[in-house]
Parts: sequence; C-alpha cells; structure tokens
Amino acid sequence: MPVPDDIARAAFLRACRLDVETPKPGNVSADSAGHGMTAAQFIASAEAAAAPLFTPRAAVGERILGAVTRTLEVAGCNTNLGIVLLAAPLAAALDDLSPPVDALEWRAATERVLEQLDLSDARAAYRAIAAANPGGLGDAPEQSVRAEPSVGLRAAMSLAAERDSIARQYANGFRDIFETGLAAVRDLSAKPDGIVTLNVFLTFLAGWPDSHIVRKQGVPVAQSVTREARLRHAQWRAAPSGVQTPRLSAWDAELKARGINPGTSADLTVATLFVAGCTVRP
Repeated sequence: MPVPDDIARAAFLRACRLDVETPKPGNVSADSAGHGMTAAQFIASAEAAAAPLFTPRAAVGERILGAVTRTLEVAGCNTNLGIVLLAAPLAAALDDLSPPVDALEWRAATERVLEQLDLSDARAAYRAIAAANPGGLGDAPEQSVRAEPSVGLRAAMSLAAERDSIARQYANGFRDIFETGLAAVRDLSAKPDGIVTLNVFLTFLAGWPDSHIVRKQGVPVAQSVTREARLRHAQWRAAPSGVQTPRLSAWDAELKARGINPGTSADLTVATLFVAGCTVRP
C-alpha cells in the first residue's frame, strides 16, 4: 500500500513549521518578519497547499497549480512557490512507495516521476508560476513562463537548471536534496530540530548563489552572500550550541534592511526536512 497521505502531509507541514520557527538570516521567521510577509502567512500557505500536494495519484502539474491557487487565496501573495515546485514531484513519488520509506527508493521513484512529466504538467506549472509572479522573474530565452510551453515540464526546467536551483532539481533528480541536504541533516541529527534546520539552510546558502537573490539583486550580490554564509556557518558551528547567535541575528537584520531574501535556500531546506521526516534512515 502507498504511503498514507496523512503521514506525508504531516511531515510536510512539520517541515514548513520548522522553516519559520527557526530564525534564519534573511528569511521570515516567527521572531522576525520581513520582506512584507509574516510567519503566519507561511503557516497558512502550507496548510492550504497541503491538500492539493498530497492528492493521491494527482498529476504533478495539477498538484502545483492547485497548491499555488490555494496559497494565493489565503496569503494574498507568493509565499511558497519554490516549496510547492519541490514538494510536488516528491509527493507524487510517494504514491508508488510503501512504508517504511527508504531515501534511496524515494529518490529512484522521484526520478521515475520526473521522467514521466509531460506537456500538460508544464502547462499547469506555467500557469501557477505566472499566477505567483515570483520576485525578479525575468524572460528566459527558451520556454519562457510568459508563453505557452511546447515541451514537458522536466525539459522546460532543465533549460533553466544552470540559473535556478529549483529547476536544477528537476534536471538532476533532486540530487541536492537527497545528497547535500540529507547529509546536513545527518551531520547534526542528534541536535534539536532548530539547529538541524539552520545547519541545512546555511549549508545550502554557503554552497552556491541563492537563485532568489540572483533574480532580484544579481549574481555579484548573490555570490557575496554565499561567501559571507561560508564564514558565518563556520563561526556558528564553532560557537556553543544554540539556534541563533548574536552574529547571525545581526546578519539577519542587515540582509532584511537591504531587501535580500535567501528564499531558494529556505525552499531547499523545507524539501530536505520533508524528505528526512518521512524516511527511516536519511
């Protein structure tokens, strides 16, 4: 029997909750609103998106469009497009797995889902992206979301893989989630949830330029944030245990004052925590 949708949904909602319960530099949290959004909007968005995302046997594009539509109804703005784009194929893959879930089997099932994405998935996802209108969305030279797609969703995402970390997951079979992200979970798995969450986030932010920052502020700014994240991550790891430190709090305030939001790193973090929450061994 497939993984019960209530179990998967609970793991997803928990991941979304940890995302805003954990103070993360530049991101909205329960302790630090920012970018015109609050933690309450993110929680409401997660709850609204869960039903479409975990509809058994629904197509990936249908899940994406339904989740974004429901989110816009409750939040009034784009709070979780990246999370939805990542969660939809992962959720669809669970339809073909039985509990207990193994991460390697889930990764293989996700690859099968990605291989089967078709033009109808692309059309639905394009409608969702256009409705969400993510900040800094530009026009791609091929398969622009402002036009009707002519290829399947994976093919369209692969065209953007070099410039967008979420699109890259569609191209590489969610490698960054199942390798980089889950390794960061394992690294501090004995620590409290907030510390694990922050470690995953800083690992992604320090690993490569955040796509959301690239879209809004450009590559040089994104690269500077990545360099700073490497330094801050090392300092945080060397400090006494604690989710937040004065240095990270100051950096959070600085990033928000400059309008810099590492949103893609947060999206990758949520997807990682979702996978970790469903698997027996990450």
